[in-house]
Amino acid sequence: MTKTLQLRKNEDHRLRAGHLWVYSNEIDVAVTPLTAFEPGETARLQDYRERPLGTVYVNPHSLICARLLDRAPGITPDTAWFAGRIATAAALRKRLFARPFYRLVYGESDGLPGLVIDRYDQVFTVQLTTAGMERCRDTILDALRQVMAPATVVLRNDAPIRTLEGLSPYVEALPAAPERVVVEENGLTFELEPLTGQKTGWFYDHRMNRARLPAYVSGRRVLDVFSYSGAWGIQAAAGGARQVECIDESRPALDLLLHNARLNGVADRVEARHGEAFALLRALHEGGETFDVIVLDPPAFITRRKDKTAGMRAYQRLNQLAMQLLGADGILISASCSFHLAADELRGTLQQAALHADRTLQILEQGHQGPDHPVHPAIPETAYLKCFIARVHRGDASV
Repeated sequence: MTKTLQLRKNEDHRLRAGHLWVYSNEIDVAVTPLTAFEPGETARLQDYRERPLGTVYVNPHSLICARLLDRAPGITPDTAWFAGRIATAAALRKRLFARPFYRLVYGESDGLPGLVIDRYDQVFTVQLTTAGMERCRDTILDALRQVMAPATVVLRNDAPIRTLEGLSPYVEALPAAPERVVVEENGLTFELEPLTGQKTGWFYDHRMNRARLPAYVSGRRVLDVFSYSGAWGIQAAAGGARQVECIDESRPALDLLLHNARLNGVADRVEARHGEAFALLRALHEGGETFDVIVLDPPAFITRRKDKTAGMRAYQRLNQLAMQLLGADGILISASCSFHLAADELRGTLQQAALHADRTLQILEQGHQGPDHPVHPAIPETAYLKCFIARVHRGDASV
């Protein structure tokens, strides 16, 4: 018999508006104690009047103690149920992209909270970030095989967020995965390492923003900071940049970047610098270096709300250093994947950086995550990526 999870009075409004998360302080624990549930167990969710709200999975040890799977109560998330959700997600991606390289499932936005799947042709990387999805692991894999018939599935369950759910990290390939797989983006070919690369190996979310590079980089000298395996830098070179310098702290990532540069025939215009980004930017400035275009795509500086003040200072310092390295009329492409930093806050941070660097800033374009990372309109947490393309120059803008 399915267990019941009951909300306290007036705690159902956000869920009725479309959100999928239930917080532990919203539960009437006197009626339905969270301690009665095992991590990942499914339950019937109801409001304080015992009216049904749907089917959830529960984790009594997490602040987000339940996530809504279905608006219908009493649903069993079996292979057929998961296959239906995956097939719906796949239909959108197949409509949008001619080639089989995209984020296939984006968690809550595809009605599958806690599940992320990236596709690299016949290799699929799967992340299960919640106890509910980990408990359904074999069912999910069966559904994925039924819908997509993958040659290999790589379970990249080493994301730090799993610790918040009481889950241990692990990486597993079913069956054995090749050391490297191919990904295609904007007409170029890259290789990535699905077992050891960052997160799922590739960041599809910036695909559309990177497609804008040729309009800004032709004939220019470009600096790509936090370059990873070359998605921005190599596409800049392919877009006509005369020289691209790439900065990253990871030597393996830079080795892969140089390999990808050779793969795309731009190795003669791509250089790699190993080191910490802030230190290298300061050293470049002290050495009198200048660039025409600078790309800043850092990791999240704000992963928790309490880190916001320090994170905003880091974003401002980074962008100020970059602006000081730009020539008289340069282009800055500045991004943030920190959900806790809103787009208008990043814009304000850029303006403050410009003032401190004695530069004039003009926003030319505002980008966001691509359509294989759809935004759920009731869940602001699904809209995390910001990207500004700005003109940065010295002197008054009216000159």
